[in-house]
Amino acid sequence: MAHHRASDSKREQFRRYLEKTGVVDSLTCVFVSLYEQQEKPANALEYVKEHLGAVGQISDTEALQQEVMDLRQKCARLMEENKDLKARLQQHEPGSEDGGTAK
Repeated sequence: MAHHRASDSKREQFRRYLEKTGVVDSLTCVFVSLYEQQEKPANALEYVKEHLGAVGQISDTEALQQEVMDLRQKCARLMEENKDLKARLQQHEPGSEDGGTAK
């Protein structure tokens, strides 16, 4: 019985070590990500290997994805504004009828 208690104590110490060092949280994040995949990968072990290192980067990735979306929207607005300004400029330039070549 004493041997059983010793192994339980070692297991508990090891469990606390894994929690304290973030291993449990990292594995949980990867497993949740795998669970949420619409199409499950053919090789789950490869998926875990690939994504385990990226766990700390998840919030960075989400922030970067949001930034990309914001920049795309800004780019679209600026392109539209540029188009409008070019059209207005063409209306006010002399010789705009022949493409602006006569000066």
